[in-house]
This record gives sequence, structure tokens and C-alpha cells, in this order.
Amino acid sequence: MRNVGTVVRGIRTPVIKEHDNLEDIVIESLMKAKESEGFEFKDKDVVAITEAVVGITEGNYATVDQIAYDIKRKFPSGELALVFPSPFSRNRFGILLKGIARAMDKITICMTYPKDEEGNSLFDDSLLEKYDINPYGKVLEEDEYNKYFGNEVHIFTGINYVNYYRELVTNENCEVKFIFTNKAKDVLNYSKNCLVANIHERFKTKKILKEMGAEIVYGTDEILTSSVNGSGYNSKYGLLGSNKSTEERVKLFPEHGDILVNNIQKKLKDLTGKNIEVMVYGDGAFKDPVGGIWELADPVVSPAYTKGLEGTPNELKLKFLSDNKFANLKGEELIKAMKEEIKKIIPKKKIKPIIYQIKTEQTIMVDNFLGVKIKPYNSIVFYGSDRLEYNRYYKDIDSNLFIKKIKVPDNSELIINGYGIIKIKKKTEIELYLINNIDVELRKALF
Repeated sequence: MRNVGTVVRGIRTPVIKEHDNLEDIVIESLMKAKESEGFEFKDKDVVAITEAVVGITEGNYATVDQIAYDIKRKFPSGELALVFPSPFSRNRFGILLKGIARAMDKITICMTYPKDEEGNSLFDDSLLEKYDINPYGKVLEEDEYNKYFGNEVHIFTGINYVNYYRELVTNENCEVKFIFTNKAKDVLNYSKNCLVANIHERFKTKKILKEMGAEIVYGTDEILTSSVNGSGYNSKYGLLGSNKSTEERVKLFPEHGDILVNNIQKKLKDLTGKNIEVMVYGDGAFKDPVGGIWELADPVVSPAYTKGLEGTPNELKLKFLSDNKFANLKGEELIKAMKEEIKKIIPKKKIKPIIYQIKTEQTIMVDNFLGVKIKPYNSIVFYGSDRLEYNRYYKDIDSNLFIKKIKVPDNSELIINGYGIIKIKKKTEIELYLINNIDVELRKALF
């Protein structure tokens, strides 16, 4: 019986430079660590490599001039609106703004307020209440913004990002105007040429602008998707995930991570005989409790990983099972029941959606730990383990499960702790049947 849970080891490597052989460095560093520390590799171990060194060894860099060249050919008029730049940052966005300004004669920068997409604040949001300002109903131009918030700075960096961005742009001999709003359509009163610069909401923002009459719409994810004058590139994410390297150069998000992780996995299999998973990781997606900032300025947490890491966010809260479903069990009997419950959420094969077209009010039960009561004329899709049993009931059910009512907007997803994802097409109110009050996250559907 195992008496130790998950063990995490930080593996020391040499200093990694551009065009080094990262595969060899990772393998050699792992083998040296194994010998010096006396551990053994096991099946399902995971080797995680930071995206920074992957991009460095790929030589995946671009200059400010190369960024400017791609911007100029996409916005030939020399004028654009920069919509929702995110994150408010020197190392992340400041260097990109330099390239954008170098390509343009005039930029309107449309910033969300009081925070960007990741939670970086332009000012203390309590000031909104003090000055009775509704950030979802009011467009602030720069003079009005400065009247209320002009002296405010970022909680950690101490930077006034409006002043910082203005200086960057004007230093490139480009005219700049700022507006502050949380509605993308507002920017169209200032320009019909839009460069969308948020990350996780970029598809939604671009869609709104196109529907509302923008003439040219690109995202920063569409800049440097192929090599420009010998630059690096990222075919999927463009400039997203990039970081400042020097005053005139950025390191881009890795392009060939899939090749790297699969090659390392094969070499480790040959050396150890074990099936070891390998991943490239970026920002950790945690939220700082003091600043309220999400550590997720990369477009994804992991841009490359081996096949064994594919799956959905399935987990169980063992304390809920122990206190509720298995309240009368103890000892070996409890351990055995827990193991069987865990097996249920691990799919035997690749997850396939289970789709129901709802024509009459009904409740769909998943095994005996989750249920959804949904009203007519809707569509619901379940993404969970194929080991679970699904049943429909067309009348009220008698259940000891906890009931949670949730108002669901159009095209939404519910992430259910211990199950997976439920997608609902149309706006409605549902009743969820759950084991105790387990965590449920509601979000806009990803597709």
C-alpha cells in the first residue's frame, strides 16, 4: 500500500540558451537527478517543462520592426483602435504596443476599467462607488478619466499604465487617444479598424465588432502567425503568450512543443521502460488573493502535452463521499468503495458527448450522484466518463441529493466538480441534484 502521495521534484538544468538541444538537456538532467537522489521512474509520472525554455531553444523570437511590418500590412491606412489590451504590463504588452505604434500614425487605445481581463487594476475599484460611476454604462474619455483616476497606479508595479502607454506610443511618433469602456462596440465611434488585444475573450470581442460594423478586425493572435522577414512565429496564437526579451525583441510562445514532448517521451521510454507523460507549461492559472490578479496571461496553460494527459477536469471530493454517500462505511470497506467511485470518473476510452434534445420537462440522472432538471425546448450535452450510467425521468424524482437552482445564459457550460462538463444551448433555469453543495462553475461555452 502506498503511504506517500504525489511527489514533486524541481530538476536542475544547465543555463539554457538559444538553439540548445533541449531534448538532450531534459533527458540528461533527469538521469543525473535520478542517480543523485535515488528515485525511480514510474508509469504515469509527468515531466513538465516551462514554455520559456522551449521558445528560447526554438529561437522563436521577433523584433519590434517585424511586428510593425505585419501590423502595417494588415492596417494599411496607418490608423487603428487597439481594443482591450491585456494584460496591463510592461513585459507582456508594452513591447507589443511599441511595435504597433511604430507601424501606425494614430492609435485609439480602448482600455477596460477598472481592471483588465486578468484582474490587473488601473485603480482601486472602490473609487467607482465613491464617484458613482457605472463601468458598464459609461464611456470615459481621457480628460474625465484623469479627473477621477489620473494619479492611480498598479498595486504591485507602481506603474500608471495610461501614462506609460502614452509615452511608449508618442516615442514612436504616433498620435494616441485613450477611451475607457467595457463594451467593445463603443470603440466603433472612434475607429472602424480594430486590433483586438485581449486574450481569453478575443473571439467574443472580434465577433461583436464584426457584427456591429467594423471594417477591419484582427486580433493579436493573428499577428506573426507565419514568419515575417525571418522572424519567429506562432501559427496558432500569434503574439499571445509572448514576453519581452530586450528593448527591441520578444520571445514568442513555442511553436513546435508537440514534437518536443513526444520525442522526450519516446526517449524516456527507451531508457526507463516506463510510460512517462511530458508537458510544456505556461502560466499557472491561479488567482493572487491580495491583488486579485489571475496568473493567466498566456492563451493556454499548456501549449503541448503527450496524449496520456488529455481529458476533462474530473475530480472527486473524498470528504463529501465519506460524509454522505459512504457515511455508514469504515475501514477497508470504505477504501474499497472509494476506489470504485474513483474508477467511474476515469473514462475507459476517449470522451464522447452525450446529447439530449429536450422537448418536455425532465430530469437526467448521471449514475446516482448528479442530476439535471431542465425545461422544454433546449439541448443539453454531457461530457463525462463513459463508465457512468445516464437515465431520463419525466416526473419529479425522490432524491436525497442537494438541490441547487442556477440561471443559465445562452450557450453556457457548467463545470461540475467530480464529473466533467455539461453544455446547455439556450437560456434557462435548471435544478442541479448534487452530492452536498459541491463546486459548480458557470462559464460561456468555449465552442
